[in-house]
Amino acid sequence: MDIVYIRDLRIDTTIGIYDWEREVRQTVSLDLEMAADISRAAATDDIQYALNYKAVAKRIIAHVESSGCLLVERLAEEVAMLVLTEFPVPWLRLRLSKPGALRGAQDVGILIERGARP
Repeated sequence: MDIVYIRDLRIDTTIGIYDWEREVRQTVSLDLEMAADISRAAATDDIQYALNYKAVAKRIIAHVESSGCLLVERLAEEVAMLVLTEFPVPWLRLRLSKPGALRGAQDVGILIERGARP
C-alpha cells in the first residue's frame, strides 16, 4: 500500500460549542494519509495517474471554511467522507486538531481511520 499525505493543512473556520466560538474563526489543522497506488504515476510520470493532492486540499479547504460544525468529531467525519467519496481513495487516516484550544497543550483533536485498508 502506498500513502499520499498532506501534513498540517491549516484552515480557518467557525467551530466550537461555546457562544464566543461561534463569533470568531479558529484555525484547525489536518493531517491526512490516503491509500493510493502510485505505481502507474511513477512509471509514466503523468499526473492523470496520480492522486492529485492539490485537488484534495482545495476541496477540503472549501468544505472546512464553510462548515460551521460544533464538534471536531463531526468535522473530521465530514472531511473523511468527502475524500472517500470524491477521490480514488479506499482508505484514509485523518488527524484534525484545534491548536491552542486547551491551555497548556499544543493542540487537541481527533484521529480517525475510514475505509477499507488495502
